[in-house]
Amino acid sequence: KLFRYIDLLQRWTKSSNLVAPSTLDDLWNRHIMDSAQLLSIKPEARRWLDMGSGGGLPGLVVAILLSESQGAEVQLVESNAKKAAFLNAVAAELDLPVTIHRVRIEEAYARTKPPEIVTARALTALHDLLRLARPWLDEGAIGLFHKGRDFVGELAKSRDDWGFDLIEHPSVIDPESRILEIGGLRSR
Repeated sequence: KLFRYIDLLQRWTKSSNLVAPSTLDDLWNRHIMDSAQLLSIKPEARRWLDMGSGGGLPGLVVAILLSESQGAEVQLVESNAKKAAFLNAVAAELDLPVTIHRVRIEEAYARTKPPEIVTARALTALHDLLRLARPWLDEGAIGLFHKGRDFVGELAKSRDDWGFDLIEHPSVIDPESRILEIGGLRSR
């Protein structure tokens, strides 16, 4: 299923800009393995929600890896019609445990089931991710957010307005990047 997803991602990217063209030669490491590492952090989680899913990274990768797991459900929130069409096409072809919400993130709160894990990759700065994820985090979900080399600066800026419990997981793909595991979110 992962190889078929890669094939579809490459084909659709030509017309829908799902991933940066400069990363197409290294899709496996740059996107697939980077997304898959989330499951090593929370292997027991079955209910996931991916904000700003775009080309399905990490949401579709997580759904593919959980597709044989009882009770697995991955909700993808994507407002862009072309990207949502891609997500729907892949989910249908690969028979994935996915629900796609083609709405803005702020409109998705009332439409989604409570997740265990909320993810986002290359969506926005951490401060804004926390604001967007807050309704789900307030219900007990844990955030797993991919952050690049400037994660220290993003954490510092976020702490001006937010308190939270944090575990930094080094990325298996880029030693200078992190997966930020965030819970216990509170306003300052």
